[in-house]
Amino acid sequence: MGNIFRLLGFYALILSLGLNNCGLHIDYDLLLKNATIYDGTGSDPITGSIGITGDRIIAIGKLDGKRARQEIDLKGQAVAPGFINMLSWAGIALLHDGRSQSDIRQGVTLEIMGEGTSMGPLNDAMKAKIKENQGDITYDITWTTLGEYLSFLEQKGVSTNVASFVGNGTIRQHVIGMENRPATETELEKMKALVREAMNEGAVGLSSALLYAPSMYADTAELIELAKAAAEYDGMYISHIRSESDELLEAVEELIWISKAAAIPAEIYHLKASGMANWGKLDQVIDLVETARSAGHAISADMYTYPASSTGLHVQLPDWVREGGLEKAIERCQDPELREKILADISFSNPPNRILLNGFRNDALKIYAGKRLDEVARERGVTPAEATIDLIAEDESRISVVYFSMDEANIDKKVALPWMSFCSDAGSIANEGVFIKRKTHPRAYGSIIRVLGTFVREKQILTLQEAVRKLSGLPAKNLKLVDRGLLKPGYFADVVVFDPAKVTDKATFDEPHQYAEGVIHVWVNGTQVLKDGEHTGATPGRFVKGPGAGRTTHSVEASENP
Repeated sequence: MGNIFRLLGFYALILSLGLNNCGLHIDYDLLLKNATIYDGTGSDPITGSIGITGDRIIAIGKLDGKRARQEIDLKGQAVAPGFINMLSWAGIALLHDGRSQSDIRQGVTLEIMGEGTSMGPLNDAMKAKIKENQGDITYDITWTTLGEYLSFLEQKGVSTNVASFVGNGTIRQHVIGMENRPATETELEKMKALVREAMNEGAVGLSSALLYAPSMYADTAELIELAKAAAEYDGMYISHIRSESDELLEAVEELIWISKAAAIPAEIYHLKASGMANWGKLDQVIDLVETARSAGHAISADMYTYPASSTGLHVQLPDWVREGGLEKAIERCQDPELREKILADISFSNPPNRILLNGFRNDALKIYAGKRLDEVARERGVTPAEATIDLIAEDESRISVVYFSMDEANIDKKVALPWMSFCSDAGSIANEGVFIKRKTHPRAYGSIIRVLGTFVREKQILTLQEAVRKLSGLPAKNLKLVDRGLLKPGYFADVVVFDPAKVTDKATFDEPHQYAEGVIHVWVNGTQVLKDGEHTGATPGRFVKGPGAGRTTHSVEASENP
């Protein structure tokens, strides 16, 4: 009988504890405890906790006695706002695989897309051309405008947040096609209307890529008029400037003039001085930007953290061969009657032994991936110029290549600039499936994390708090994003936890498909996407809209420095 009473007493105690626990006050959904908090402003870190409920940060600091449904003791690890990739080519990759693996594992929570071209607005002819030119990844085009595309990604499910510039090349192709000529007044008004439509939908600004057709066919006056339309919605003008080599200074001056004339903040995509003869120009570029900033103009830049760039082999072709766009360039390379003229006019901007071939469409040519152009030319028994023409003709693509054209000392100098943010200039991919059919630039897997590993811990060019600012608070401020980019009560809970002693890039030019290491946890809009270094499969990413979304018209004054 005594045992029965003892057993009944035990059950009564358990019931009592359960009832008491039901009455406990829960302060947050998630409590990150014992964190070293870098808030994204550049301020010194604090030790404390972060309380999150739903998709928002509720409290930061000494939160002793607070309770949450989930509590994680971070044991002093670094916590930062989610990182912003200022130039991402994730657009097509996310249609195939929304996990954004290569960027999430670097702590990226927002992909900014749209360098010169964007995924909208599209007309029927443009949709047909995109379908015709699809490569390893194929997809249906169920959207027309840029906003519809970004909403489609959100509804489909992506792990990172997404935002985009509207590309002047896309706008021009929509109205004029691939012709190299000035826009008429009527055409310019149509282009401005398309810019306004995209900005109203939520584009963060207007972009250009002035090395490529048809973006390059826009003169300065046309770009100013389109930038003015974006400025009505508090947008930014951002550009792959006309030259990163011999005419670098003139190209930077053009961007600054567009910014002044349109009263719009402007940013230089992946700032670089390309080619040994131009390495010394970087100091003059910095002087140009800082003089403009001192005069009250919001000029900034971003960069990737490698001494090698990546674009198509087709940019080595003479301008007249590329007239009308890539399709025309391929046709001319396939025309035997033009061969000698093309050969006579080719002038390599980089020596063939510094051009690494990466991406082919034609399976028969994929044996050359990872080889230098001069090596492939020798194997085929032709000159590098002949190999260039033949490969483009046979692959019927631009052929993705890596150009080893930059100075390591200049990389260090750029990293230290207070107005410099960071990008990958690559897709956000996975080291599996369709993505490993092609080589890629290691920046797809390592450009962001190298800021923390190489330039903070190893080279000590930046403090950790300044690096976090340049990866989060600075780009968010430049883009005028609402409630993004900082660890602050009321802001969206885009949060990254990492080990400063272990963050490192693993990708190399020979073996690029390797994930970064050292990022422990990532939350996007309050949902955990990375847990103990592994993807959870969650896809809480959202379409992050620019500051002018939903406006019909808006006039702005000249911008202040960020």
